[in-house]
Formats: sequence, C-alpha cells, structure tokens
Amino acid sequence: MTMRQPEVYRAAMNVIASRWLCCLLFVLVPALAAAVQDTPRGPIDARALTARLFAGAAPPPAWLDDGGARAREAVRLLRDASAHGLDPARYDADRLATRLAAGADDVAALALERDIGTAMLQYLADLHFGRVASGYRLPSDDAFDPVEHLRQALRTGRLAEAVDTASPQFPMVRRVEATLARYRALAASPHWPHLPPLPAKRIEPGMRYAGTALVRERLRLVGDLDADTPAGDVYTPELAVAVRRFQARHGLAQDGVLGAGTLAALAVPPARRVTQLELTLERLRWLPRPPQGRVVVVDVPAYRLWAFDGRDPAGQLLEMRVIVGAAARTPTPLFIGQMRYLEFNPYWNVPRSIEKAEIIPKLARDPGYLARNDMEAVSAAGQVLPDAAGAAALRAGTARVRQRPGPKNALGAVKFAMPNPMNIYLHSTSARELFTRSRRDLSHGCIRVEDPAALAQFVLADPARWDAGAVATALRPGRTVTVPLREPVPVVLFYATALTDREGRALFADDIYGLDEQLVQALRAD
Repeated sequence: MTMRQPEVYRAAMNVIASRWLCCLLFVLVPALAAAVQDTPRGPIDARALTARLFAGAAPPPAWLDDGGARAREAVRLLRDASAHGLDPARYDADRLATRLAAGADDVAALALERDIGTAMLQYLADLHFGRVASGYRLPSDDAFDPVEHLRQALRTGRLAEAVDTASPQFPMVRRVEATLARYRALAASPHWPHLPPLPAKRIEPGMRYAGTALVRERLRLVGDLDADTPAGDVYTPELAVAVRRFQARHGLAQDGVLGAGTLAALAVPPARRVTQLELTLERLRWLPRPPQGRVVVVDVPAYRLWAFDGRDPAGQLLEMRVIVGAAARTPTPLFIGQMRYLEFNPYWNVPRSIEKAEIIPKLARDPGYLARNDMEAVSAAGQVLPDAAGAAALRAGTARVRQRPGPKNALGAVKFAMPNPMNIYLHSTSARELFTRSRRDLSHGCIRVEDPAALAQFVLADPARWDAGAVATALRPGRTVTVPLREPVPVVLFYATALTDREGRALFADDIYGLDEQLVQALRAD
C-alpha cells in the first residue's frame, strides 16, 4: 500500500470528517433544516427532509465528488423548473449555479452539497404534491417519498428521469406543459398591441375593421389561422372561420362574428395565459393517482364534462356541455365523488336551503305553486300533505318538498347519484335550451349534463343489458327505477381555466369563481 503525502492525507481526512460531522448535525438537530426560514413551503417543506437525506446507513449525497457533474445536472434541472410551471427562483437555481462555478473550500463545499440536496428535495416534492395544500388529498395519503426518490436517482444516475416520474403521470400534464412552452415563447415577445375598439356592436364578414390585421396576426400566432388570407381591413369569411376555431377554444358562441366577448379574449396577453397554464399544472398535482377504470371529470369553469376509461388513455372519449353552480350564490364545490347508482325518473327532494330561500316565499304569494309545479309537501313519516297543511308544515320545518317525476322535474329523466354530505350530483334537465348559452353557471350547485343517455351508457358499462335502446326506454316517463353500478365510477369536480385537448388545442375559460386569483395569492405567500 502506497503511503499518501501527509498534507494530502490530512486534507482528505478533513473533508471526510467535515462531511460526517455535517451529517451528524442533521441527525442530532433535525430542526436546523427547518429553522433556516420561518415560512413553511407548501404541503411538504424539504428543509425538514434534509436531515433524512444526510443520515442513515446510506452514504450522504456527494454532489461534487465526480468533478461536479451531478451538481451541474441538478442545477440544470432546477433551472428548467419553468417547463413544469414552477419558478426556478424558488429553488435558488441561479445562486446555486454561481456558487458551483465559483468553487469553494471544504466547509463551503459541504454547505453547497446540502443546499443542492434540499433544493432537489423541494423540487421533487413540489412536482408531486404541488406547492399549495389540496382539498383532494393529503401528502400522508401518498406513498411518494422525495428522500427515497432522490436517493434512488443518485444510485442509478437517473436524475432527469426522477424529475419526470415525480410529476403526475397524467397525459394531460404533458399536453399542458407543451402548451405552456408555446405560450411562454409568445410571452417572450413584448409586442402585443391593443386591439382598436369595434366601430359597431359586431363585425361580420365583409365589414371593415381597423384591427383586422392585428386579429389576423393574433389568430395565426395562436394557431387558429393556418392559411394565408388577404391583407387589408376587411373582415373576410376566411377570418371568420378562424375566429370560430378561436371561439370554440375559449368557450364562446361559435358564430364567427367579432363581438365584445371575442375581442376581449383576443386581447388577453400571452403572459396571462402562461399564468393560467401554470395554475392548471399546480391543480393537476393535487389529484390522486388516476384510477384504472372509468372516470368522469367535470371542469367547472369550462362547463365541460369528459368521461373516459383510465385503462385506455387513447380510447374513446365522451365529451359534453354541462351547467354548474351559480358563481354569485351557489358555486359547485370541488371534490372527488364516487358515482354508485342511477335513478331513472327520479323524485327531486328539494334541499332545505332552496325551500327557505325560494319555495316558501313563493307559496306565501301563490298557494297553488306546489301543485302547478308537480311538487308536494311530505311529512317526516313520508305522508303527502294537502296543500294548506303542507304549507304550514313547511314553514314550521316539519315537512319537506319533493317534485314528482315528469316533464317539469328539475332533475329531468335521470339522476347520477354520488352520495356526499353536500348533496351534489349529476343529472339531466328539462331546460335544455340553457346549454346554448356561453356562460352556464346557473344551477344550485349540482351539475346538469347535456347528453344523459350517453353518460348513462358509459357509467352502466353493460352493453348486453344497457345498450342505447334500453337506456332510451328507461329515460321515458314512467316509474322510478334505481340501477346500481357494477363498480363505483370516480367523479372529479375540477377547476382549471386552461387545458389542452387530445389534439393539442389550448382551451381557455373565464375564472368564474375567482379561484385563479386566490391561487396566485396563495403561491405568492408560499
């Protein structure tokens, strides 16, 4: 064995001793990792995990031992956090890069290794759980461990792969990230001039508009105009076709006419769209692992429902318009329910809040209100009460109102039941004309679906017994029939003002409940 020079030996031993002393401090005083800063960081604060990363039987991360290659890769990944909708500054990426490039003595090198480890742990935790606590799940409900995830990546030399697998494995995540990259490139250009005001209430093909050239260029930039169109200030039929595509992506009436709503959507700067897409990625991180089976997703501000089989992500997709809770009074709550049964020709058991706010005052003015709307007062024992006695019992709170099945029933021909304390469910409706509106937050909180027959077929998942004909028969007026599902179907009531469909089209919606701004403020406070 060749003896080392004393100076080299002492330097090496100093490095080893310093490193293990650092690890010992993390073991004995784990609070030090969290005491660097008082403000907690999201559902998981990585500073509380750093002690585990540098403790235990496994050797501590040696980011600098291979000439700094691991450290440089880690910093590169942290600097690329914006591709996932996260802010590299949160992980001190630029400062870590500066410290890495500058070199350091032994003590400073150990501090740098610790800080790179903490930054990577925070990045992995944020990618997986999100930065803001979610109502959909808790970190304790998830087996993902950022420390073990990072250790495995360091053992196998697959740090970039660890970042990718920490992110939710929904196809939607990758599509939204691709859209984010496109809109971030658009936002990098400061040139996004104001559109001139409309000279009339609406601009139709053949009419002149001073902003036609800007509209043309904007439609081209966002991908709705893919062919050359004549220059000039005339609003052409070709532009109208592109505007219809734009309107379809923004939840507007698809009439191909330039009106106030369409002009306002065209005026939204790309930076605002970037924020919306980043918020969607944050919200997608809140969701639990996608189920291996049928699932129904309702995006509340987009007024859209999608139903698909998680076992076949590229398979058939059912899509339809919905009506959701009114923003001003009865917003639809956001949660994940389990659809368990269908009721064909259901009774509508009116919630007490609606009785007090609407029905009892109407009864005071119009004693025949219940009879005219196919409603009845029912006692606690289930007895249908005469109108006069029923009105008195309703005022006293000893009876309830229900609406009989039929053409006037608010639930329409079918109710999709998912038992929950808020009494929220999906149902059809007798007021089908409301689906033609572009803004459809009109309900008391439940979700009205545009195509109940198709949704019933999807969730029943029994073509032999419940084909299109059988469902159509059950939807006809008749007795109330309850049909349990063979297995529960998860229903995700979600909120995203920016999504990307399977064709890669960016879909944007208005922030009808004001939740985007609330989330922006929560992220700033974190």
